[in-house]
Amino acid sequence: MGSMYQIRQQFSGQARFVVGRDRRGRWVVSDRRERVGGVFTSEAAAIHFAVEECNGHAEEVCRAPEGITVDLAIFRRGR
Repeated sequence: MGSMYQIRQQFSGQARFVVGRDRRGRWVVSDRRERVGGVFTSEAAAIHFAVEECNGHAEEVCRAPEGITVDLAIFRRGR
């Protein structure tokens, strides 16, 4: 991961933001509150956005594990 932020590497039901790939392989940030999110060109850009949205609280961001598809508001298992 090419980011300066240390985020959760384990899927967490408590984190507000989840960073992962969508079905097309793009990097996505999904907000559990369904307020913000987006599609990004890199993992680092997605993480940066999510951490900034939660005022620098990196513990509010987790990385979806491989095999989990992340959409803007929906989490799906498999690709």
